[in-house]
Amino acid sequence: MCQKDYKQKLREKQLPTIWELPDEMWNRIRHFLPEEKALNTPGRPPIPYRTVINGILFVLRTGCQWKAVPKAYGSGSTVHRRFQQWEQAGIIDESIKQMLCWFDQIHGIDWEWQSADTKMLAAPKGGFDTGPNPTDRAKSGTKQHVVIDGNGAPLAFFLTGANTPDMRGFPSLIKDGFLIDRPIITDLTPQHICLDKGYDYDDIDSVLDELGYTKHIKRRGQISLPGIGEPIYPARRWKVERTISWLNNMRKLRTRWEKKSANYRALWLIAAALIIYRLIVLG
Repeated sequence: MCQKDYKQKLREKQLPTIWELPDEMWNRIRHFLPEEKALNTPGRPPIPYRTVINGILFVLRTGCQWKAVPKAYGSGSTVHRRFQQWEQAGIIDESIKQMLCWFDQIHGIDWEWQSADTKMLAAPKGGFDTGPNPTDRAKSGTKQHVVIDGNGAPLAFFLTGANTPDMRGFPSLIKDGFLIDRPIITDLTPQHICLDKGYDYDDIDSVLDELGYTKHIKRRGQISLPGIGEPIYPARRWKVERTISWLNNMRKLRTRWEKKSANYRALWLIAAALIIYRLIVLG
């Protein structure tokens, strides 16, 4: 399927909001989970892992506190404990890699056209990777740094304090933030990246040149009129804003209540996995 037909299908088809883990996703990630507690064993009755995952999705979707998880998913403390155990064991990272590999098999990751942007949000409880938000009276905040492929699939993520300029967080994002190995750039397989004026710095140019990217950066002072300047920039970069909007539909991501940046990152990865699943199904 060509990219044009795939994007047309995304516009035409819709998928209901995902509140519980679909069977296809469950079958892809279940083997990463440890062995479940057997029935009729001493101690409390076991809560199936899939039920726990659905509890995590409930928190992600509604933005509720962990202790407010409905009893249908088990106790809030159990759901939160499992979530942290799976994050620390690297299970959530492996799951997002599996989803990206699945997407690559079905539609192909569009490495040729990448885009990056950031999103600032409040972090009332503070913690690692937070700082005074310059757009919110210096209140505690955090910043998401995101890279997507040409279809809008999340490829990379990095978290910093809200007071970190986009250009300062970008090198770590592009070098260490990818969720799956980035292919080697060749003459036959170039990789373009579209960025806004916040990345118009010599240091960013140097980093991208070092990594072999073809740059499309909106330059400061560049006239923003139709037919003037870089035509590729507006035609490509809007997709990263759309993906960030999709991620912010998850209420738990709109405000960072997690003190541990690793926990917030894990929630972001789960949200990204849902977006990738939607892109797979809608294709």
